[in-house]
Amino acid sequence: MTKKVHNFNAGPCVLPDQAIDNTIEALKNFRGTGMAVIEVSHRSKEWSEVMEETESLWRELLNIPENYKILFLGGGASMQFLYVAMNLLEHKAGYLETGAWAKKAFKEALGLGNAIAVASSADKNYNYIPKGYTIPSDLDYFHITTNNTIYGTEIKEDIDSPVTLVADMSSDIMTRRVDVSKYGLIYGGAQKNVGPAGVAFAIIREDILGKVSRHIPTMLDYKIHIDKKGMFNTPPVINIYIMLETLKWLKGIGGIDKIHEINLRKSQMLYEEIDRNSMFTGTAEKEDRSIMNHCFVMAKGYENLQDEFLSFAKENGMVGIKGHRSVGGFRASLYNACTEDDVAALVKCMRDFENNNK
Repeated sequence: MTKKVHNFNAGPCVLPDQAIDNTIEALKNFRGTGMAVIEVSHRSKEWSEVMEETESLWRELLNIPENYKILFLGGGASMQFLYVAMNLLEHKAGYLETGAWAKKAFKEALGLGNAIAVASSADKNYNYIPKGYTIPSDLDYFHITTNNTIYGTEIKEDIDSPVTLVADMSSDIMTRRVDVSKYGLIYGGAQKNVGPAGVAFAIIREDILGKVSRHIPTMLDYKIHIDKKGMFNTPPVINIYIMLETLKWLKGIGGIDKIHEINLRKSQMLYEEIDRNSMFTGTAEKEDRSIMNHCFVMAKGYENLQDEFLSFAKENGMVGIKGHRSVGGFRASLYNACTEDDVAALVKCMRDFENNNK
């Protein structure tokens, strides 16, 4: 399959051609069953093999220790906001408030019990990652959102925490090496780097569960899903299958270290143009800039050209660069399957626009 546009959508995101092509074939005839992958029983041997292979690739690519369980659940990351608080919050939880999604996760915890914002970057419209804060030692867990898609900031290293560390890695999972052992729980929606919308992943160290006194509804109980090996109810089969094909592609190109190297090149290429181009200016603090989501606006004096640039970009095959409705401007999401050629095309588009409007 050949894409005719340069896709910078923040999610659902661009996916590898290989993953899409292989999924199309599986929709015609899944592993010789004579059925589409969306028709086959989730209790069948063929589907069990898909689940096992997908988990195996997660473990291999991220070097996930054996004492962690991996789940693929419906509902996306927004449902996981509630899962986390429901399963882990007993006395008090702490949240690092770095953007809209971190704030929504915090809100779910507040609805269930005592939760505090340990630090926040709301004072500057979330354009930086808070620093110099102290994580209280009496928390049940400390929650971070490692990449903030709307504002273009990212925590690029695994932090040290005196309490169970929980991370929403929806938009930067599988883009860099992660020391999973530093986290009690890593979760996220798949639709940025590991598949389509409609399935969430959860990587859980088992010893953090079973410590709350509240009743946990069956469908929101991690332990139930773990005990049933992720098959308590029918899993989102097509979403998981595309995830498997996406991870196969990632392994095939060299895995996490290789894609991180590519992502750094893509990110540097675009940020250099944002900083050089007289028409544009970046919005996030440079030291905290996201490698995934590149946010920028028209430079002072050129604000009236925003719509004109969006039209120009669209005419030149750029898709999904309009900024989130809450902040405006522009956002280019350079997820794993976005190529260096895509980024080069966007850079050329920005340069051409500058030359046309000097």
